[in-house]
Parts: sequence; C-alpha cells; structure tokens
Amino acid sequence: MSCKEEQPLLEGYFDGELDLVRNVEVEAHLQECGACSAEYQGLQELRSVLGSGSLYLKAPAGLQRRVQDAIRGEAPTVRPSWLSGWWTPLRWASVAASLVLVALVTWNVAPRFSPRSPDETLAREIVDSHVRSLMPNHLIDVPSSDQHTVKPWFNGKVDFSPPVVDLQDQGFHLVGGRLDYLGGKPVAALIYQRRQHLINLFVWPSPEDANSTQASNSQQGYHVIHWVKSKMTYWAVSDLNTKELGDFITALQKQLP
Repeated sequence: MSCKEEQPLLEGYFDGELDLVRNVEVEAHLQECGACSAEYQGLQELRSVLGSGSLYLKAPAGLQRRVQDAIRGEAPTVRPSWLSGWWTPLRWASVAASLVLVALVTWNVAPRFSPRSPDETLAREIVDSHVRSLMPNHLIDVPSSDQHTVKPWFNGKVDFSPPVVDLQDQGFHLVGGRLDYLGGKPVAALIYQRRQHLINLFVWPSPEDANSTQASNSQQGYHVIHWVKSKMTYWAVSDLNTKELGDFITALQKQLP
C-alpha cells in the first residue's frame, strides 16, 4: 500500500472505523513508513491534548453560590474588590480556551460529517461490499469462467437478466458471480480478474431511460467507475490502476447490448 492510498484511511484507522482487512493493511504500512507513522503519532498527540485538562480553567470559588442566588432571585454576594482584577482576565482566558477547543474539534470532526451526495454514499457502500468480497468464502457464489453458466445462475435470484460478457481475449478473466445487496435491494455481482487484481462489476436495472457517461472517483484507495446503458446501471470497483480499469470498461462496453 502506497502513502497516497493510505492517507484517506489513516483517520478511519485512528477512529476504529475500518474493517479487518483495511486495518491489517494500514498497520503494516505504518510499520514501514516513517512519514505516515509520524502523522499517526500527531493524531494521537492531538487526542491527548483535547482530552487533557490543560484547555480548561477551574471555576473560581463562590461561583456556584452566586448562580444559585441568581436563580432564587436573591442579591448576589458582593465580590471583594481585589477579586475583580483577577476574575475578569480569568473569565476571558476561559472564553478564549473554549473557542480554541471548539475550533480544533470543528476542524478535525466537521469534514467527517459533511453531507455526501447519493453517488458518494453508494460508492462507499460498493467499496465496502468489494472489501467484504475479498474475505475468505465471500467472493463467489457460482465459480465459473463460462458466461453461459454464470448468467443462468441468476434466474430466480434477481428479477432481471444481467449481461455477462466474456473478456478472456482482452486479458480480463471471468471467474464467477454472486448475489449481493446494495441500497436494500439484490443486485448481480460479476467478478473478473486481471493478474492478481479482482474487479467487482455490480449490475442492476436503472430507473433512468437515458444512457449516462462514465463517472469515476476513488474511495479508500479503490477506483470506482459507474455508468448507465440500455436501462442497466453498472458500477465497477477494483484496486487495479485507473488505466487498466478503464481498458476493462472499454472492452466491456463494446459487447454490452
């Protein structure tokens, strides 16, 4: 795993949000990469600072009593003149410290909760499904390189007939298919292999009549490409480099109906 691939995963690893496979990959990378290990150490130090009491100041004696007096409508106890000069700077110091804390938390946390578009949400779900498929016994329900075996297997399992294309001559080997679930509905997953890299091609009917051009992005170090053609939605995901994944899409689209 390269630093470029590891960077998007580092905060997820720090917060315990990654699955087992990605956790192992990040841990191995941190043991080998000094720069990423230093960045991870920085995150740990930031958490330690935010969790310490150094950003807080203890309330002065008598504050609780004055608040209670104010709630009961009683006159607050007169503060000695010598306390006035001490209380005002302390009050402003407390406010300043609070603002610093809010700024740090907002800077660190807010991006994680920024709203995602529907495509970004679906892309994240697809990458998660791809990662799960790489675990033992999760990849294939019907192991076969024969498109005439894989295609009929989906009969009765989904309410559509997914196009299954043989791309052996283009260097992309069909290794099987499986039933998967995305967005709460069953979809067809077709699995292709290029050397040691696996490609999950998810297929389901599109609610749109018009074809759409390819759109691509990266999630957690994986490349994701999706498009609509002939009322079918296609999402391809792999750790294969973008050029070869693009070659796969080009060869596939030439044979799609």
